[in-house]
Amino acid sequence: MRKKRSDQHTHAVDFIRFSDTPGHIHAYSTRTSFNHGHRHQVRGRTSGPYPVPGRGHVHYYEGVTSFDDGHVHYFRGWTSPPIPLPGGGHYHTFAGETTLNDRHIHSYRGRTSEGYR
Repeated sequence: MRKKRSDQHTHAVDFIRFSDTPGHIHAYSTRTSFNHGHRHQVRGRTSGPYPVPGRGHVHYYEGVTSFDDGHVHYFRGWTSPPIPLPGGGHYHTFAGETTLNDRHIHSYRGRTSEGYR
């Protein structure tokens, strides 16, 4: 017996990720610049990898700084492409500026961990 069109089972696909290193993420942790008499901690975990043709992949990151001097800042950005390590594996660099809060911003820069699943 042939099913009617309305009886067919379907799925919508909202997101597909293809990557040269599927599923890995990186941890990151660094301090911001010293502005307005204080600094903040920037830390978290990246997204999974997003392919960049001819350059490997990058990772997205975002978060909230540590609470210092009575406030926080938000941050977000993309890492560099992978930088190989001598024994295998790789890391990424990242840098940016936080959002404006309490009439100032902070800059930050660092490198991710080697990566883990």
